[in-house]
Amino acid sequence: MPDLAIPVDTFGDPFDIASLPLPRPAVGYGVQRLDTDCLLDRGSGHFLPVRDIRLQACFETFAAAHAAAGIWLHETATPTNDHDLAIVPLGYDQGLQRPILILGVIRSEP
Repeated sequence: MPDLAIPVDTFGDPFDIASLPLPRPAVGYGVQRLDTDCLLDRGSGHFLPVRDIRLQACFETFAAAHAAAGIWLHETATPTNDHDLAIVPLGYDQGLQRPILILGVIRSEP
């Protein structure tokens, strides 16, 4: 495997979900594609809409989400300084049986 030495803040500043004042309980970290409701699927390595029943988006640690995002950059030949990804806290909706964006990234354009 190639050396994927990607700066820790490439996908946003590192954070600990346990210390964030979140409006809903967090269950883990997700990799969001900016300006979308798409999250990186752990199984396929592709971005899927948050409503897709196949989506397995939750990473246990910021480091695990960071590593997965780095692999995606490498596999898609996306430059480290020219991507549209952010690591975000995820919740889980028991009723809908799917992950939810607690604090998704604000759209870059109105």
